[in-house]
Amino acid sequence: MILPRNASESIAVSARFIRAGGLLGLPTETVYGLAANADDDAAVAKIFIAKGRPADHPLIVHVADASAVAHYASEVPGFARQLMQTYWPGPLTLILPRRPGVAHAAAGGNATIGLRCPSHPVAKALLKSLKDAQVPVWGLAAPSANQFGRVSPTTAAHVQGEFGDDLLILDGGPCSVGIESTIIDCSRGVPVLLRPGAVTPEHIQTTCGFKVIQKEELLEQAAPTPKASGTLESHYAPRARVRLMRAGELQTALTLLESTQGSAGSDANIGLYCRCKPKVVSTQVVHRRMPTDAACAAQELFAVLRALDDQGVSLIWIESPPEDSAWDGVRDRLQRAAC
Repeated sequence: MILPRNASESIAVSARFIRAGGLLGLPTETVYGLAANADDDAAVAKIFIAKGRPADHPLIVHVADASAVAHYASEVPGFARQLMQTYWPGPLTLILPRRPGVAHAAAGGNATIGLRCPSHPVAKALLKSLKDAQVPVWGLAAPSANQFGRVSPTTAAHVQGEFGDDLLILDGGPCSVGIESTIIDCSRGVPVLLRPGAVTPEHIQTTCGFKVIQKEELLEQAAPTPKASGTLESHYAPRARVRLMRAGELQTALTLLESTQGSAGSDANIGLYCRCKPKVVSTQVVHRRMPTDAACAAQELFAVLRALDDQGVSLIWIESPPEDSAWDGVRDRLQRAAC
């Protein structure tokens, strides 16, 4: 059931449902989440079951504001506070040492916890309502509202398509960012990038003065990183197989496809998502133009992958994103989808 976004009763109904231990489709500016009270381990367990997600793979906890952080984190370094002041509310998750005894299931049993303050007005209204109540709910555990490893949802209809009419979904319209938050590990004394997103390493360094360490650098030093949401090698995958290619490789593949069109075994439908303008596009190809702006490409990425799946393509050929850091989040999602 989808609750209308502008109805005042929708927030009240959602808050009551969360307090009763239910699951909720929650809009954020990044993607829609499957939300439950982060301090209710039984409710959080329902998230893992519904998604088919391993119980030791931690969830991000969404909070109303920085004042809720003390409930979950035992320590907040100064540079992490600077990042909160600059990028909260917004698409930035911070990994912090977890207070013993809180949000055990949401943290996947780990000693750290991921916290984020979303900027979506519907999410903000619900989180504030829960936090300001006589008995506060301090945060919502909310991974993406899709089956584990699949394409994340960016509309209420996407969530309903994943879980059916029985799930209560708070409609917030299409997500404005479109890919999941940047994740920065703040538990090591310096910022470590665990997942790229709209907030880039350059943004982080400018704000706090620390060079951002890549998680690969820690692995080279045999220093394991904390488990974090959305960091598995294979993730964000549509039903169709994804292949990344440079513009020249794409054109070569399209020319070959055109030359073999109509021959035996050449009836497979192919999705094409690229910035370049192909010289040849076979009738077997469903062509979607990728925006040349990284933020616009991120905003529509998951919706395009879902739409191509819905059109029944078996392969999706995608032009590799540019190498500059503004595209890191899109590149990361596409590389995982292609694994």
